[in-house]
Amino acid sequence: MERSFYQFALKYRGKLVEDDFSRFADAMFLDHSFPRSSDNFELLSRYIEEKAHPVLKASAFDAMWEEYEGL
Repeated sequence: MERSFYQFALKYRGKLVEDDFSRFADAMFLDHSFPRSSDNFELLSRYIEEKAHPVLKASAFDAMWEEYEGL
C-alpha cells in the first residue's frame, strides 16, 4: 500500500448526501491526534476503539479497511 489509510479515507470527505464513510472521514480529518501516517490495522483499530467517538464507528472503519486492502 503506497498511501496511508488516512490519505485513502479522505476521498470520502464532503459528500452532499452523508453516509457512514463520509461522516467517518470528516471526523477523522478533524481529529488532529488521528494516526495519519499509519497503514497498520492493529494500531488504527485500537485508536478507534479507545477513542470511542460516536462518528468514528468501528464498523465503518472495518468496511473502509477492506476496500483499502484491496488496492
